[in-house]
Order: sequence, then C-alpha cells, then structure tokens
Amino acid sequence: MGILNVTTDSFSDGGEFIAVDAAVRHGLALHADGADLVDVGGESTRPGAARVDPHAELDRVLPVIGQLSGAGVAVSVDTMRAEVAVAAVGAGAVLVNDVSGGLADPDMLPAVAGLDADYVAMHWRGHSDRMADLAHYTDVVAEVRAELSDRLAAAVAAGIDADRVILDPGLGFAKTAAHNWALLQHLDDLATLGRPLLVGASRKRFLGELLAVPDGPRPPKERDDAGVAITTLLAARGIWGVRTHTVRAHRDAIAVATRLTPGRVAGMEVE
Repeated sequence: MGILNVTTDSFSDGGEFIAVDAAVRHGLALHADGADLVDVGGESTRPGAARVDPHAELDRVLPVIGQLSGAGVAVSVDTMRAEVAVAAVGAGAVLVNDVSGGLADPDMLPAVAGLDADYVAMHWRGHSDRMADLAHYTDVVAEVRAELSDRLAAAVAAGIDADRVILDPGLGFAKTAAHNWALLQHLDDLATLGRPLLVGASRKRFLGELLAVPDGPRPPKERDDAGVAITTLLAARGIWGVRTHTVRAHRDAIAVATRLTPGRVAGMEVE
C-alpha cells in the first residue's frame, strides 16, 4: 500500500502533493513502482494534528481518487468519516482504510456495510491531539488484540462481512516506541483473530528514535532503509500488507523474503 497524503501537515510529506496534478503524478508513480493499492488521505493523523473540515477533506481526495481510478490504479481512501468513505468509493476507491476502526464516526461501519469495498480497522484510542495521553497498557499485545477483536465484532454486527475486514495494530497511535516493538514481535497473537494484518511502520518516530543522531531522532525521510528491513521481516512472516511512503525497495524486499520463505509462515498466508 503506497501512501499518498494530499494534506498540508502530514509528518514527512505534508504539502508536497496537495495540488491534484502533483498528487495524481505521485500516485501513478507509486503504482508503477509496484503498489497494489494507493492509499489517498486528506487528513493528517500525525501526533497533535487538528481535524480537517469534512468539505476540505472531500475536496482534497475525490479528484485524486477519480483520476487514479480512471487510470486503472486500485485506490484506497484513508478516512475516519463515513461521508468521505461513501463518496470515495463512489469515485472509484476499492477499500476504506479507517484508522479509528469505526470509533471516530458512528456512521462509518453501517456505511461501509452498504459499500462494495473492503475495510481496514486500525487499533485506535483517540484523536491525534490526545492519543499520546492514552498510551497506557498493562499488556499492550493482549489489550490491542482484545480491542481489535471488539472492532471486528462491531464491524460484523454492523453488516460488514468478516471476510472483507483487514486489521491494523496501529503502530504509533496511542503507543510508545516500546509498545510498537512489542506488537511487531508478537503479530502472531493478533493473527489469531483470523483476519489479514496491515502494518504501517513507514518513517514513524519509533524508527527515528532507534536510529537517533546526536541532536535527536533521525529525520523522517532518512528512516526508509529501516522501514525496508521491517517489510522484509514481515513478508517472511506472511503479513498481508505494509503501508509505505516508498514502494520499489519494499517490493524488492517482499520478493526476496517470499522467495526464501514460500508458503505458510507463522500462521499467516504469504501472498
């Protein structure tokens, strides 16, 4: 899944693709580099980010989704709003990537149930302006698993076929670096929920902290090699998907990992 942020304030590329033409060019480039999905988002979810007006979010994502879909690119929409999800699928999106798992908008799950689209439910505890205050766990793996199980049950209860649901542990969302590493080390526990897993580690702060330079965390765009290392390990374990700002190097890493470890690994299917 290639990340296409049509935002002004995303943590590593905010403002770079706010113009429709620039966004479409970048989306086509991600697709050409091997992205199975191009994930278009019009609202930043970086720590501390403020909410975007829904009309602004629609204005940002719909033209881009329409043009990319029209060019034959499989597109997902990164949104927490039901009205944006419905409009995006109408414009050609095939998947709704909801970082709130249906918690931010009570209309989201019923809306997705009526759409011909798959659904990613991410682990989430609160909006960006307060999520750091919610990063408290006794056992992060067990608690994230339980909360994801609740989101899966809520999606199914709303009428979404379980086979259409993908789960995401939500690295960096109400989690410290230690929490992120623990989840990555124990993805098998999350896989017991019986649904594919999507992991988004690309350029996140916990990688910057791991690779810290003397004056602080390594800058976001200098974390890509570490992201490729994570993708290599995840592909070898059979993770369904990774969400990344860059694509070609991750595609190469996946090819190597799946060639060396074909078939079922760690209880998950290698695609």
